[in-house]
Amino acid sequence: MTLPAVSPAEAQRLIAAGATLVDVRGADEHARERIPGAVNRPLDRLGALPEGPLIFHCRSGARTDANAARLAGAAGGAPCHRLAGGIEAWRGAGLPTAVDRRQPIEIMRQVQLAAGGLVLTGVLLGLLVAPGFVALAGFVGAGLMVAGATGWCGLARLLARMPWNRAASAG
Repeated sequence: MTLPAVSPAEAQRLIAAGATLVDVRGADEHARERIPGAVNRPLDRLGALPEGPLIFHCRSGARTDANAARLAGAAGGAPCHRLAGGIEAWRGAGLPTAVDRRQPIEIMRQVQLAAGGLVLTGVLLGLLVAPGFVALAGFVGAGLMVAGATGWCGLARLLARMPWNRAASAG
């Protein structure tokens, strides 16, 4: 099932007419940048949705598209749409977003930065110091494979416990 797509301008018109904008991104993403007035209901904790017409959005529209049937079911028969292109399209249309740069970047971006840095370090140390350091790159690669296969990421869990992420992960 697909949800009908609406442009940012059409979404703005529907919101003015009483629709609720529902942000399905994680709490950390929502804390960093959000569309004013959007209600945050992460996909992993969807829970009860507001009554009435709903417009779902994520960062680019991909998560909303991939979970359209689940979102429509959670809406309980209420009219619902998806914001085509997500918050990126909203911002691209010149519409306002609330940005809090004091919030940490999203956990998955932190994982990408940390994993990439560890792999690069392992390869460089393996080339410049001792070949055994390449094992670090292999270890990180194996961890990413486990995360992709199971949905459980030890590095993400570790990073979520870091002091700079505690406020965002508590949300």
